[in-house]
Amino acid sequence: MKLFLRDQFPLIFIYLIQIIVITSIYWLDGYHNWTISLYAALLSSCLLIIYLLIRYITNRSFYQRLEKPLTSLDDFASNTHQTPLTEGLQQLLTSQFRHYKTDLHHYKYRLEGHIQFINQWVHQMKTPLSVIHLIIQDEDDSRFTAIGDELDRLKKGLETVLYTARLDSFEHDLYVESLNLETVVRSVTSNQKRLFIRKRIFPSFQFKEDVIVASDEKWLSFVLTQLVTNAIRYTVEENRKLHFHSYNRGIHTVLEIRDEGIGIPQSDIPRVFDAYFTGENGRNFQESTGMGLYLVKQICEKLGHRIEIESVVNEGTTIRIIF
Repeated sequence: MKLFLRDQFPLIFIYLIQIIVITSIYWLDGYHNWTISLYAALLSSCLLIIYLLIRYITNRSFYQRLEKPLTSLDDFASNTHQTPLTEGLQQLLTSQFRHYKTDLHHYKYRLEGHIQFINQWVHQMKTPLSVIHLIIQDEDDSRFTAIGDELDRLKKGLETVLYTARLDSFEHDLYVESLNLETVVRSVTSNQKRLFIRKRIFPSFQFKEDVIVASDEKWLSFVLTQLVTNAIRYTVEENRKLHFHSYNRGIHTVLEIRDEGIGIPQSDIPRVFDAYFTGENGRNFQESTGMGLYLVKQICEKLGHRIEIESVVNEGTTIRIIF
C-alpha cells in the first residue's frame, strides 16, 4: 500500500493543483458560489478515489510483490491479476534472468576449465620435480642439498595450489575413514624430515595407544603439513622441539601441536585464518602467503573438525584440532 501511494503521489498532487487553479479561475471571473465549487470538487475527488481503488485492486499483487524480494520468477508469475504493467515487467524479468543464467553458465564453464587446467598443470610439474629429486638424492654436495630444499618448497607450493583449486569441489574428493592419529602425524613429520633436519628441530610425540579419529587421510595430512611447516618456519632458534600431543576432551579427541617459536602477536590472532592475511610475522618472513592457515580453517570446517589457536610472543604457538 505504501509503495502504491508513493507511486500515485504525483497524480494526487497534480489533481489538487488542478482543483485550486480551476476554482481560482471561476472566482476571478465573478463566480463566488462556494457551495457549488465544493460540490464539484467533492464529486471530482470521489471519481479520483474510485480510480485509485480500482487501480490498487487491479495491481495489488504487483505492488505487494515489489515490496518483497523475489525468490524465483515463478513467484511473480503466480499473480492472479494480469495487467499490461505486470505482464511487461514479468517479460523483462524473464528476459534478464535468461541472460543472467546464460552468463552464469558461461563463467562456470570457464572456471571449471581453468580449475581442470590447474590440476593437470600441477600433476605435470610434479613429475620433473620427482626426477630432479631422484637425481640429487645421493649427492653430498651442499649445493645439491640447497636444491633439495628448494624442491621441497616447490612441491609444497604446488600442493597448496592444487588443494586450493579442489576446495570448491571438496565433496567430490572426500573419503572418511577411521584413522590412527599417531600414524598420520608420524607420516607427515617423516615427509618433512628434510625441513626438520635443516632447521635442527625435533618432533616430540605424546600419544595414547590407538587414538582413532574419523577423517579423510589425504585432506588431514595436508592440514597437518601446513601446520608443521608453519611451526618450523617460525621457529628461528635451533635445537627446539615441536610437540604433538593427543588427549580427550569429553567426547572429543584433541590433537595439540605446540612449537617453541616466535609466537603470534595477540592483535593478529583474530585474523590469522583470513585469506591472504600475513600479519606482523609475515612481513618479517617473505615466504608467507597468508593462505596456509586459511586453507587449514576451511578444510577443518568441511571435515567437521574445529580448530583453536593460542600464542604467546617469544614463547610459541599452540594449535588444537578437535575431532
